[in-house]
Amino acid sequence: MNAKERILGKLRASLAGTTPVADDYDIGLVTDPWRYAADERIARLRRMLEAVHGETLVTTVAEWPQRVLEALAARGIDELLVSPATVHGRRLAEHVRAQDAALRLKGYENPVEAWKDELFFHTPASLTGTLGGIAATGSLVLWPSPQEPRLMSLVPPLHIALLNASEVRDNLFELMHAQRWTDGLPTNALLVSGPSKTADIQQTLAYGAHGPKELLALVIEDA
Repeated sequence: MNAKERILGKLRASLAGTTPVADDYDIGLVTDPWRYAADERIARLRRMLEAVHGETLVTTVAEWPQRVLEALAARGIDELLVSPATVHGRRLAEHVRAQDAALRLKGYENPVEAWKDELFFHTPASLTGTLGGIAATGSLVLWPSPQEPRLMSLVPPLHIALLNASEVRDNLFELMHAQRWTDGLPTNALLVSGPSKTADIQQTLAYGAHGPKELLALVIEDA
């Protein structure tokens, strides 16, 4: 018996002879105030993100790769961190080749220790997918994976996130239930509600102190 089994065994034994407390939690207390009409969800998410210096752009399945190229060109960026193991990573690579675009794509293919300097000091932008969005708080939900480690969204100065409009929910509770998180939770989940910011020094708000200075969310409509 290992340490974990011994601890769990003691916890179970301590419950002998006790009666479970009735679950009278009212879900409506945390969901009802945060419900919106279906045609208001995207608009609210955009307002909330943009209120904290996030940028949003509504696009389509066919057009989003070109919108990425345009956003990078407008900022003078010619290098992008993207995962070639994802569907959107392969799609963007195909578009770059088809357009003969002057954009270098690089993948997160080594342990962070092997390329920490390049990641932190020579990677101006990254592209990741998202699991969904939350209208109530204007948040993007990311599930980091071996293909898209969390540093992809936390380190480069510009983070471009792809969000399917169909996966925007009213609140976090609704998103978790609609996507059945209980069937398999990730090691960690990220709720991104704007670019990195801090006011620790003299209460002066600064962006990019410990993460991206810019967040661009491309909201992809199904049509």
